[in-house]
Amino acid sequence: MGTKCGATAVTFVLLLLLSPAVFSASNDKLIRVALKKTKLDQISRFSGNVDLTEGGFARINRRHGNVVQSDTDIIALKNYMDAQYYGEIGVGTPPQKFTVIFDTGSSNLWVPSVKCYFSVACYFHSKYKSGHSSTYKKNGKSAEIHYGTGSISGFFSQDHVKLGNLIVKDQDFIEATREPGITFLAAKFDGILGLGFQEISVGNAVPVWYNMVKQGLVEQPVFSFWFNRKAEEEQGGEIVFGGVDTNHFKGDHAYVNVTQKGYWQFNMGDVLIGGETTGFCAEGCSAIADSGTSLLAGPTTVITQINHAIGASGVLSQECKSVVTEYGKTIIEMLLAKAEPQQICSKIGLCSSDGSHDVSMLIESVVENETDRTSDGLCDNMCAACQMAVVWMQNQLRRNETEEKILDYINQLCDRLPSPMGESAVDCSALASMPKISFIIGSKTFELSPEQYILRVGEGAAAQCISGFTALDVLPPRGPLWILGDVFMGQYHTVFDYGKMRVGFAEAA
Repeated sequence: MGTKCGATAVTFVLLLLLSPAVFSASNDKLIRVALKKTKLDQISRFSGNVDLTEGGFARINRRHGNVVQSDTDIIALKNYMDAQYYGEIGVGTPPQKFTVIFDTGSSNLWVPSVKCYFSVACYFHSKYKSGHSSTYKKNGKSAEIHYGTGSISGFFSQDHVKLGNLIVKDQDFIEATREPGITFLAAKFDGILGLGFQEISVGNAVPVWYNMVKQGLVEQPVFSFWFNRKAEEEQGGEIVFGGVDTNHFKGDHAYVNVTQKGYWQFNMGDVLIGGETTGFCAEGCSAIADSGTSLLAGPTTVITQINHAIGASGVLSQECKSVVTEYGKTIIEMLLAKAEPQQICSKIGLCSSDGSHDVSMLIESVVENETDRTSDGLCDNMCAACQMAVVWMQNQLRRNETEEKILDYINQLCDRLPSPMGESAVDCSALASMPKISFIIGSKTFELSPEQYILRVGEGAAAQCISGFTALDVLPPRGPLWILGDVFMGQYHTVFDYGKMRVGFAEAA
């Protein structure tokens, strides 16, 4: 999770309880940890902000000894309401069991400590007891990780970590002694195992995955995720270390190179709604494949267009409508006169910026509902609304729409601005009329159907349908940025190739 800026995401809690793991070996030489799940009678969920802070992106989604005994090693994942996936590991000798989120958006391993006395969350989760492990080594250096949905603090320790039948020796991890807030209290996972790069590791701790490669525990420096999105099936999915399982995908993977180490970040092309460009990423955006994010997060400018297309209900932005009413015609005239789009809002007096900043820098205040100007000249909500309106109007002018239609359309988009907590509801009966949303990655187009990007919460008359899209605005140079979380990875099997520094996507089986 590195340096992060304000963002918005939704995390859901508990639809499914899962039974203890069942270890099995299959004739394909893969070592598997099977998990089962049982539905709950009641559904609870909570939402919160995802923040880009030290430690990486937060969401608020195996062998024996040091001897290679199989081609690949697998951990089965628990399905958390089709919104979060987590699996079981062991820490210490003998292993103390913990359920963790395998998070490609962060790089540290942490679990609750038996020395966590004053956080209620610790009393509802397994706790690490160093005195019960013969391989424990004291470190003691303090550590703290801040998430948008909560934070943890504690101290570093060292011990063996077991994943399936694989044992990683002398792994540095954080014993969490404080877990404030409701996030970790309500969560069904105990901790997080980060699979990102060391560059964003708090305390510069060597990630578990690095040690797996260094200690020769995997034949290939590759791991892959398969998320089972079929809610009626018991298995939540699998993470495969050391290669891929060909039963998990169809066809060939499309690979893109990692552009910036820290997260598994790569360049992404345009985002299409029903086959039509949204305009914002036509010149390219950055993206992160992040297994720890439940939803699919992107720039507010695009998410608002998606919300409009699927009929999602968000918070009405008075600033946005004010800009359209007072300055809409002026903006259109300036665009037709070939004025530089990035400078329009400063020229009409809504932004103090000279236009050199990226649009995504100016959207952040709308998402977070803040009105103060930042020290480096970024503007308030009116400026952010203006910058979004320019992008939307420019896109409509390319389609030769009339002024009247453009202003009416922009006003509709203002109605669809995401809520501050990111959650947007849709009509469950309207899925058939919703468009496909597509992402261009490399030279390939990856489509999501309404059934794939809408999360159904509850059953029968009490069912709610929640959009799988949420707003996130990140400053350059890392932004504009998309986070392709479990909504995307659930449909596309994802390969993280550490050896060749690339990420691959193929249709999930």
